[in-house]
Amino acid sequence: MGALTGKVAVVTGASRGIGKGTALALAEQGATVYVTGRTVSAGGHALPGSLEETVAEVDARGGKGVAVAVDLLDDAQIAAVFDRVRRDEGRLDLLVNSAMAIPDSMTQRVGFWDKPLADEWQIWDTGVRAAFVAAWHAARIMVPQGSGVIAALSGYVGVTYTYDVVFGVTKTATDRMMRDMAHELQGSGVSAVSLWQGFTYTERATENLKAVPGMASQLNSAVGSSPEFPGRVIAALAMDPGVATKSGGTFINAELAAEYGVTDKDGRTIPSLRESRGAPLWGPDDTTWSAV
Repeated sequence: MGALTGKVAVVTGASRGIGKGTALALAEQGATVYVTGRTVSAGGHALPGSLEETVAEVDARGGKGVAVAVDLLDDAQIAAVFDRVRRDEGRLDLLVNSAMAIPDSMTQRVGFWDKPLADEWQIWDTGVRAAFVAAWHAARIMVPQGSGVIAALSGYVGVTYTYDVVFGVTKTATDRMMRDMAHELQGSGVSAVSLWQGFTYTERATENLKAVPGMASQLNSAVGSSPEFPGRVIAALAMDPGVATKSGGTFINAELAAEYGVTDKDGRTIPSLRESRGAPLWGPDDTTWSAV
C-alpha cells in the first residue's frame, strides 16, 4: 500500500510526456489517477503514447488508472471529467495541469507576426484558459472537502525568453494564476502551486533533438530529466502534510526535489538552473485576502 492509496488525482495531457510521467509517479504511491488527453489508442498520434497505454502502465505500477478522452479546447469535456470524478470517487485530492499545445510554429525561429494566430492562441487556450477551467471544477470538489492540491507545470520560460512570445506569456500567466488562486483559497485547506520544470526528455523533445542538426549531443545532457521526475516531485508535494506553507509559490522542481530527497528514476540528482535561467517571482502567499 502506497502513501497515496485512496487518493484521487486528475492529470491533464497524460497520453505522453510529463503528464504520463506524473501519472506513473503517482501510481507508484498507489493513487487512483484519471489520465486525460486526446490520443486514446496506440497509433492515434505521430508520437508514441496513448491513454490506454498510460492506464496499463499506471495499473502495473500499483495505482488505478482511468482513461478519459478530453479536448481541452472544449469546456464541456473538461467539466465532464470532474463530474465523473465526483460521481465515481466522491473526492479529488490532486489536480495536475500539465497539458499545453505545442504547434510546430512555436519553435520556428521567425517573428510572432509570421506565425499563424490560430497556433499562438491554441498555446494560450490550452496552457492557461483550460487550466483555469480545470482548476475551477477541481476547487468545487476540494473546497467543500477541506483538502487538495492544485499544481500547474510552468518553467524558466516564465522569466527567460524561450522559443515564442505566447509561450512565455502563458508560463508567466500560469505562475501568477496559481499565486492568485492560492490567495483566494486561504483557509480552505486547498493549496495551489506552480512548478518550474527544466529540460525534459519527452517523446517530442527527444525527436526534436534528433532532427535538429548539432542537437543530438544534448540527448545525454546532465541537466535534462525524464518525464517522471516532475511527477516524483508532485507526489512528494501531495504527501507533504505541510504543503499549505508552499501555497501560492512558484518552485523550481530541482530545488523541491533536493528538499524532499527526490531523484530522477535513474537515481540522478537534477540540478537547478536558477543561476543561468532565472528565479521565480512568487514565493508562498502569506497575505490576507481583502477586497482592496
